[in-house]
Amino acid sequence: MLEDKKTKYYLIAVITFSVLLTSLSFYFYQAFFSPNTLLEKEEPYMLQIPTNATFKMVSDSLYKDEKIHDVITFSFVAKVLGYQEAVKPGLYKIMPKMSNLNVVRLLRSGDQTPVRITFNNVRTKEDLAEKITSNIEVTEQQFYDLLLDSVNIRKFGFDEETIMGMFIPNTYEVWWNTSAEKLFDRMYTEYEKFWTDERKEKARLLGLTPQEVSTLASIVQAETQKADERPKVAGVYLNRLRISMPLQADPTLVFASGDFSLKRVLNIHKELDSPYNTYKYIGLPPGPINLPEISALDAVLNFEEHSYLYFCAKEDFSGYHAFATNYNEHLNNARRYQNALNKAKIY
Repeated sequence: MLEDKKTKYYLIAVITFSVLLTSLSFYFYQAFFSPNTLLEKEEPYMLQIPTNATFKMVSDSLYKDEKIHDVITFSFVAKVLGYQEAVKPGLYKIMPKMSNLNVVRLLRSGDQTPVRITFNNVRTKEDLAEKITSNIEVTEQQFYDLLLDSVNIRKFGFDEETIMGMFIPNTYEVWWNTSAEKLFDRMYTEYEKFWTDERKEKARLLGLTPQEVSTLASIVQAETQKADERPKVAGVYLNRLRISMPLQADPTLVFASGDFSLKRVLNIHKELDSPYNTYKYIGLPPGPINLPEISALDAVLNFEEHSYLYFCAKEDFSGYHAFATNYNEHLNNARRYQNALNKAKIY
């Protein structure tokens, strides 16, 4: 009788243990391998994990935005795999119906999805800071502060006037959590890549440094939006530089005035006392007046050889220019354009 009771208790214990083991096994399987993300979605979710974020911030963000269904099992798997104490910032692509195991492995690995930054049509440092940080964690103000930091700028061989020339407008892939300092480093690397030995040699033959090419290219870019005309415009300015003739570039007066809404430069603007006044001072201004695009930089390096010293916007407002080799011819071109401005009531 006693043996029967022992056997009975033993069987109960075995069954209970088996049930518990099965239940725990099922729970572990469910926790690790069952789908737990975007259960009713088809599009991925881009999870941004800020620098210095805690695990609670990560889990709260996922649960609050309904990107994970069961936060308890997610937290359990994260704890087992040691992710709760090893959160890595960045941008991560969470796919629909991922398991907790796959999500935690992804986040723990730091295998981010890169983002693209694009900046062009930039006139000022404020413009650059706004556009270059629009898609990353770094704030506009953080990057702008570095643009004004003389110690940081000189580290790359530039000064406050020339630093804009270090940024080559293009589209780049970076990590979402790239710091302002690392972004500066990356842009300098891209600058170095752009200035190949061939381009440096072309600049040397012009008697210009790469920074001076950037300055001249910014003027050429401001003068014409027509890429096919830029080499000819560059040729005009290079001709003027060779004979020590003032560049007399209206866009530099607009920059010096700080009023970028100016549509027509008048004689009063030519009296501005600024190193950017190329009517008053011979040679190039201290630095770029905008962020020159690659087409403008290459237009200077591959300028069109000719004997033109003057150019004026065409009176048809096509965006193209009429070129002249002498002042009288230029006055006739200018008169036609000024008459067109008056007729259009642009003052």
